[in-house]
Amino acid sequence: MPYLYRAPGPQAHPVPKDARTTHSSGQSFEQLRQECLQRGTLFEDADFPASNSSLFYSERPQVPFVWKRPGEIVKNPEFILGGATRTDICQGELGDCWLLAAIASLTLNQKALARVIPQDQSFGPGYAGIFHFQFWQHSEWLDVVIDDRLPTFRDRLVFLHSADHNEFWSALLEKAYAKLNGSYEALKGGSAIEAMEDFTGGVAETFQMKEAPENFYEILEKALKRGSLLGCFIDTGSAAESEARTPFGLIKGHAYSVTGIDQVNFRGQRIELIRVRNPWGQVEWNGSWSDRMAFKDFKAHFDKVEICNLTPDALEEDAVHKWEVTVHQGSWVRGSTAGGCRNFLDTFWTNPQIKLSLTEKDEGQEECSFLVALMQKDRRKLKRFGANVLTIGYAIYECPDKDEHLNKDFFRYHASRARSKTFINLREVSNRFKLPPGEYILIPSTFEPHQEADFCLRIFSEKKAITRDMDGNVDIDLPEPPKPTPPDQETEEELRFRALFEQVAGEDMEVTAEELEYVLNAVLRKKKDIKFKKLSLISCKNIISLMDTSGNGKLEFDEFKVFWDKLKQWINLFLRFDADKSGTMSTYELRTALKAAGFQLSSHLLQLIVLRYADEELQMDFDDFLNCLVRLENASRVFQALSTKNKEFIHLTINEFIHLTMNI
Repeated sequence: MPYLYRAPGPQAHPVPKDARTTHSSGQSFEQLRQECLQRGTLFEDADFPASNSSLFYSERPQVPFVWKRPGEIVKNPEFILGGATRTDICQGELGDCWLLAAIASLTLNQKALARVIPQDQSFGPGYAGIFHFQFWQHSEWLDVVIDDRLPTFRDRLVFLHSADHNEFWSALLEKAYAKLNGSYEALKGGSAIEAMEDFTGGVAETFQMKEAPENFYEILEKALKRGSLLGCFIDTGSAAESEARTPFGLIKGHAYSVTGIDQVNFRGQRIELIRVRNPWGQVEWNGSWSDRMAFKDFKAHFDKVEICNLTPDALEEDAVHKWEVTVHQGSWVRGSTAGGCRNFLDTFWTNPQIKLSLTEKDEGQEECSFLVALMQKDRRKLKRFGANVLTIGYAIYECPDKDEHLNKDFFRYHASRARSKTFINLREVSNRFKLPPGEYILIPSTFEPHQEADFCLRIFSEKKAITRDMDGNVDIDLPEPPKPTPPDQETEEELRFRALFEQVAGEDMEVTAEELEYVLNAVLRKKKDIKFKKLSLISCKNIISLMDTSGNGKLEFDEFKVFWDKLKQWINLFLRFDADKSGTMSTYELRTALKAAGFQLSSHLLQLIVLRYADEELQMDFDDFLNCLVRLENASRVFQALSTKNKEFIHLTINEFIHLTMNI
């Protein structure tokens, strides 16, 4: 399934407001509920049916699950009993401890909790078997509607459940999150920070315990006070160590949530303590301080801490800053914009490029602070189709005095000014930077080339930063066709060409599409340095449409000569960008080749052209290249003619017009 670039410019970071309705009916939660109440029926969600397809995609349940509503499981079901707390979260038979750790952290922030779990629902008056939850996804809030049928075995919930069997908010939240990601199975394995971001729209930061700063205790204390969500876990050396229990009662490879931090006086000393929670609700730390853990033990036994900051200033000094945020949605598309990291110089330059202008220094500083968060989209949802989380990262270069997509030679001779700490297979990679005021180019990429995914790039800055997508520009610079040479001034070469034309055209001295098809295929087949299949009659009609100034559907001598000169230029262009002399052109060279021909296209248009004309090996034969150029030039000249004659008639950009007229 191809990934297509969809948004050519920066977008405003959304302020939490009404979430977007996602149900296939187009109806909101309230509309669906009222419809059920009027009919006297309980809601059944066709988008996420009570069937095995919603449970698993690669296996079948080992026991016969029965989908039941809470009222069929207990006599008096409650949505929330005595407030939603961390003790309401008990793990079931699904390996989603990472999600449970995030939910436990969410319960510590009542404002964030109320956003995810709207309070306009219960099993009381107005109950119609329908519930809804709100999640942040790639810079927007989504309202996810579900019915309340839950998988059970012997009248017990199979997956996430509350310690109180009459309470169902946590089980229903897990179901909504499973629907968001396609199935319950899609929730197996993950990082708590992923769900924390989906619950808040916040930005993640990861600390390796071995590299933690000296004031790490203060960092965690400040994060908890400001409502940040925190998780931690112990690394495993191998798959065999996953969920292995340590002598101190900790579980390796298991996601824990950090739920409290404090200091106590003990024997005249101030002891720093931290509280972590196991989503299992059992198997706990058995070292000193029992239910609580000394902070020094925490640093000794855990390997990584993840913090989801509701705003990037959560870990900074006491004064709260207002951060400026811009969002870019983009894609890595095989053959056009999936260039891989700098190790792959030949294709790295084809990646999306975002221009970042830092204009104002931080207060009292000589540099500008900003944070870059790169997120790959929907990988969990695409697991059922074999997709894995890709290894991603980014690099930042000082921008030369050019307002265009930077080419291969620039990266050959210039080093990056900053970059992500590492390329890693996480959903999101984020880092803080300080750079002098100036203009920079930010390049997000996968580690390996040719890997496809959509991405969301967020840039947080203390002072206003201006960002612009360098790949959204469309610039057509076509020279006017040359004036024909008067017959009495023709050179010897031009006289020979006239004789050729007379031979092809026949008595009427005009070349039809059929005659053009014959002569072009005959000539191009003789060229050994280009790979060529066959030009179709339709292609030749397109050529005549481009060159025919008289409107008779044929080429007269002057028109034929102009095209022939243009054909020779296009052949030379093709050979110039056939880097390996294979007779074909790599689609990664297409951007530069089209620019040399007078077309500077947006990434979106380039991606569509690659999908339309390239083969499975991401190569283009000359006939495909010729067809592409003819249709591009045709569309461009029509657009220019229409916009000149009647400016009010054209309501499309040239990018949109070419897209429509080329039928790609």
